[in-house]
Amino acid sequence: MKQQPLLPYRFKKIGWLLFIPFAFAGIYLHITDYEPNWITTKVFAIYNDSLLSDKKWFSIVETNITSTLIGIGFLMGCLLIAFSREKVEDEFIAGLRLSSLQWAVLVNYSLLLFCFLFIYGFAFLNVLIYNVFTVLLIFIGRFNYLLFKSRKMNADEK
Repeated sequence: MKQQPLLPYRFKKIGWLLFIPFAFAGIYLHITDYEPNWITTKVFAIYNDSLLSDKKWFSIVETNITSTLIGIGFLMGCLLIAFSREKVEDEFIAGLRLSSLQWAVLVNYSLLLFCFLFIYGFAFLNVLIYNVFTVLLIFIGRFNYLLFKSRKMNADEK
């Protein structure tokens, strides 16, 4: 079986160190809508369509980048966790990876279909934003659950 390119195992630890604080920061940001003023800066935008300004292509805009920084940290953590090797990476683990990814995509798009049918207005915009993260979150959860279950079963057999 052809081995898939994965990051070294040490990146998984870095991923968890990024994921946990940025997950809490994202939850806090969602609950409170807190955006500190000192994180407002000018950034390059390929396209900007603000409520209070004209549509602009390739421009410099002033904006609060709190949610951008939290999103980047969260996604980087998820990607490092999801695509780093395990200590022992064999065909069984590769099979778990593949089945977890397929399961995550199926569950994610089933949830998205449900949301298309029953959520409307600006609430649906939130669904689309969270949908960016859910495939990775479901994959990480399912893969680690299957790893835990298989290791527990192997420990019980010994």
